[in-house]
Amino acid sequence: MEQLEKINFRCKPTFREGGSRSPRENFVRHHWVHRRRQEGKCKQCGKGFQQKFSFHSKEIVAISCSWCKLAFHNKVTCFMLHHIEEPCSLGAHAAVIVPPTWIIKVKKAQNSLKASTRRKKRTSFKRKASKRGNEDNKGRPFVIKPISSPLMKPLLVFVNPKSGGNQGTKVLQMFMWYLNPRQVFDLSQEGPRDALELYRKVPNLRILACGGDGTVGWILSILDELQLSPPPPVAVLPLGTGNDLARTLNWGGGYTDEPVSKILCHVEDGTIVQLDRWNLQVERNPDLPQDELEDGARKLPLNVFNNYFSLGFDAHVTLEFHESREANPEKFNSRFRNKMFYAGAAFTDFLQRSSRDLSKHVKVVCDGTDLTPKIQELKFQCIVFLNIPRYCAGTMPWGNPGDHRDFEPQRHDDGYIEVIGFTMASLAALQVGGHGERLHQCREVTLLTYKSIPMQVDGEPCRLAPSLIRISLRNQANMVQKSKRRTSMPLLNDPHSIPDRLRIRVNRINLQEYEGLHYDKEKLREASIPLGIIVVRGDCDLETCRMYIDRLQEDLQSVTSATQRVHYQDQESSFPRVLSVQRLSPRWCFLDATSADRFYRIDRSQEHLHFVTEISQDEIFILDPEMVMSQQVGTPPGMPDLVVEQATGISERWNPAVRKRMLSDSGLGKISPHYEVPDKQKDASQTHMLQSPVSSEDQALLQAVISGDLLKFIECCKKGANLLIQGPDHCSLLHHAAKTGNGEIVKYILEHGPSELLDMTDSETGETALHKAACQRHRAVCQLLVDAGASLRKTDSKGKTPRDRAQQAGDPDLASYLESRQNYQMVSHEDLETAV
Repeated sequence: MEQLEKINFRCKPTFREGGSRSPRENFVRHHWVHRRRQEGKCKQCGKGFQQKFSFHSKEIVAISCSWCKLAFHNKVTCFMLHHIEEPCSLGAHAAVIVPPTWIIKVKKAQNSLKASTRRKKRTSFKRKASKRGNEDNKGRPFVIKPISSPLMKPLLVFVNPKSGGNQGTKVLQMFMWYLNPRQVFDLSQEGPRDALELYRKVPNLRILACGGDGTVGWILSILDELQLSPPPPVAVLPLGTGNDLARTLNWGGGYTDEPVSKILCHVEDGTIVQLDRWNLQVERNPDLPQDELEDGARKLPLNVFNNYFSLGFDAHVTLEFHESREANPEKFNSRFRNKMFYAGAAFTDFLQRSSRDLSKHVKVVCDGTDLTPKIQELKFQCIVFLNIPRYCAGTMPWGNPGDHRDFEPQRHDDGYIEVIGFTMASLAALQVGGHGERLHQCREVTLLTYKSIPMQVDGEPCRLAPSLIRISLRNQANMVQKSKRRTSMPLLNDPHSIPDRLRIRVNRINLQEYEGLHYDKEKLREASIPLGIIVVRGDCDLETCRMYIDRLQEDLQSVTSATQRVHYQDQESSFPRVLSVQRLSPRWCFLDATSADRFYRIDRSQEHLHFVTEISQDEIFILDPEMVMSQQVGTPPGMPDLVVEQATGISERWNPAVRKRMLSDSGLGKISPHYEVPDKQKDASQTHMLQSPVSSEDQALLQAVISGDLLKFIECCKKGANLLIQGPDHCSLLHHAAKTGNGEIVKYILEHGPSELLDMTDSETGETALHKAACQRHRAVCQLLVDAGASLRKTDSKGKTPRDRAQQAGDPDLASYLESRQNYQMVSHEDLETAV
């Protein structure tokens, strides 16, 4: 500090002196700091900051405020003198920051003889009052004097650095940078009691617990003891291993790399909900004499639980994990290694069958109903008393009762606790979407055990001696639930500006490149590999978007498998399997590319909270942790962009301008010269009078369509055959494929061919491909053509629509389908092209 003061470098003030007689200022001044590196742009001129990459460079490139994060160039023209004394707004997170003007340093008591003499002259009443005041402030160097404001939601942040994979240290530093350091507390140094007592009179207070579910329970227990009125709501930043409570409140299953600034916005905008909390009263089993009691703990680790209380197999595995971590804490420094140990301990316990006789040694009574006979009949090896829907790192053991009238869907604020029984089979099925045996929903539980049984309370295990346990509702705690919110992106400022449909390119990134380049957005964009293009609604969320991308992957696999059988059967040694063919792993996740400085991952359990437009407007980046880097040899020749879209919409891929841009942007589908129609062919296609086949490839292509040979058809296309050719009967390839009812060839032509083919008519009857398919009653082909945007209003030379042709062919169901789709098709291709 002395060295910093010599160069006039002062830390930002986090409090104000209590001995000052000057009037209290209700505003904070900027705290300007010189920077040698600075991200973003200058507030004054709007230009970026030039970065000096030399370690020896001492040139100051920027001046920024450590409170509001405003930055200016270190120039007279950008940073004016009047900025020095300006009041600071505290930036984007002003509502949650505790201003330094609220925190007052307590003046130390005087020890001089004069002060002692002065105290003796005071009355005894004043002496007692002074002594009481000193006792209130004893050990507290600061007091909080807030200024009430309905817009303020001051935040207390408690960080447990030891939770999960020891991420807390990094998180602690980031919160201190964004907030006042005196509102951020390290739980490894001291508990939350002193901080909560210090801030107990602050209105609209909110708490952020950074840790596991045990950290949240610890803070809630202290709030119960302090009896704050009203109790402040608690948000959760999951750093633990299971994080079941965080999943229930939409905070996700674990912290990855989401910017702290976005976390603070979610805490500020979150919805306050109620969480039931349950008492656990433990007594000695009255049915057993004193000499028959076994060894074991006489009380549970916690007398209150928020998530669940369980006994049997799962508690035994948790107990082994807890004992191993206490013996060797250095071996449990990551969330992944913790889960691997759980898996190994569970397998060992399964082989030893330590909990096979659990049902013989327990008695369970719920609201006066004895469940013991059913427990013994089904031979449960684990019994769970569940308060929240999540359990065991994200599984849902209660499931969805559906039409089962005996039970209601589970809620964390209904005053009921769910009782669930598990066998080894149902425990294993949890990980693949199964659930346990639903036993009861009740308000009170009486549990009797007749031997020492492993138990756990919110993840805290012990082996409890034979006991009588009573479970009853304690109270309800205020919690902050992460809500769906719109960001301040320009696209979303006006709700009317949200488009009905979005054409989005999907790019794939592997884990190695992400970890090395996620701070360099441009290089990461260059390293991404195109996966395809999807078309979704403008208000689509990421959970729905995931289904579109999975469908895109399936279509890509089906087309690629047929292509590879033709092209790579003789070249497997020289062409390894290309990257875009490698299937997405189940662990892939979305990346948010809208942050100013970096990409960051979005937890899968939070995808329903994010809109597609929040993370991108024209392209989406996804992270595939199992993608192999050695397979990045590019995209296979002729690989198309697969557009996944809604069935009721009109495909944008049939707009020539959009398709041309799609192909040029993605770099895909460059083998066939007929992706872009030559000028002569364009002129001919407008009059629907194209030339008959003149080359052997064209003749082979026409023969493949007529015979329905898909592999031969694809092979001819790759050799350069023309998709715009017409046969002797003046019908296009799409006409022939629709007439024969070959859906695979129709689909391939739709994906690869130009837009002119869709509504092209033959010169004799004036029929389109949809007319041909309707006449032959090929329903699947009709649906493919309609979904692609084929016109349902176009008439042939006799004035008949495709619906009329289906009616004449004696297929009223197909005619009804075409009529219903005709009512929805309100836009022609020309109108669509103009609109796009």
